[in-house]
Amino acid sequence: MNFVFHDGGRAAAGYRCATGDCVTRSIAIATGKPYQEVYDALNRLGQTERITKRKKKRSSSRTGVFRATYQRYLESLGWRWTSTMSIGTGCRVHLRASELPQGPLLVKVSRHPTAVIDGVLYDTHNCSRSGMRCVYGYFSLRP
Repeated sequence: MNFVFHDGGRAAAGYRCATGDCVTRSIAIATGKPYQEVYDALNRLGQTERITKRKKKRSSSRTGVFRATYQRYLESLGWRWTSTMSIGTGCRVHLRASELPQGPLLVKVSRHPTAVIDGVLYDTHNCSRSGMRCVYGYFSLRP
């Protein structure tokens, strides 16, 4: 899979230093929305989350966004989730251009979401593990 370095517009929005904003970056890349717009929207959704005994903090665009929160955001934009793995099935889809559909995708791999557009990986590092990284599922635009 071809790889293109892309920070999702983070530097252009005035942010510096490394941080755990992979959800924000990958959504900005996949949707084509400005980084700051995605950053603010995810933070607003994070403020509506409840704190519980198991979930002791809220989502933050800078340090990490819970799956349910960014799924709500993507679904509000007309994106849908397609699962490629379930319990006990093993890895059936890898992070390879030949195994993923065309178009903009937000691909969920272990501990990291990343953007893939027409078989090209856009991220701050090549997370494909030479095409061996397992894909849990992906968000895509509804047809």
